[in-house]
Amino acid sequence: VAELDRFRQADSILQGHPENEFVPGVDITTGSLGQGFPQAVGMALGMRLSGSPRRVYAILGDGECQEGIIWEAAMAAGHYRTDNLTAVVDANGLQIDGDVANVMNVAPLVDKFRAFNWHVEEIDGHDFDQIHGAVQRAKGVTGMPQAIIARTVKGKGVSFMENNYKFHGSPPNDEQYRIAMEELKA
Repeated sequence: VAELDRFRQADSILQGHPENEFVPGVDITTGSLGQGFPQAVGMALGMRLSGSPRRVYAILGDGECQEGIIWEAAMAAGHYRTDNLTAVVDANGLQIDGDVANVMNVAPLVDKFRAFNWHVEEIDGHDFDQIHGAVQRAKGVTGMPQAIIARTVKGKGVSFMENNYKFHGSPPNDEQYRIAMEELKA
């Protein structure tokens, strides 16, 4: 809870883009959209070439999929059959400037990943059983990387934040925070 008071503050684990020196489990700091995914592809390829049994997981947003670097990396991962790589795409239909479909439509995500030789599964990104099941099934896929398209609602559970792109990078004020915490407890 103490970290929530430091949301979007420098040196907080919740400062914005996850930084590897502050957030356990984050191996690289990426900054701009799209930069982390090609690094994940490179890490997965390097691990496979060195004989490592480890897997790489990358989390992307559907707004991030507007970046060309995402599709270059997806094409390379599929071409090189990088089967130790799983991408989870948070498909909530919103990005910092509004509706993904209006800013730069990326639909159909499922078909695009499949076209680049990816195994694709679409799930309800709010259902923990579906998330767990999809990750477990992805581990059994051989010969191709896996994409889990997680359909979500941005700000789910907080009435004034749901499907509101304005809260993409803006913290709630004190009163909004109080309301949000009450709504999430319900």
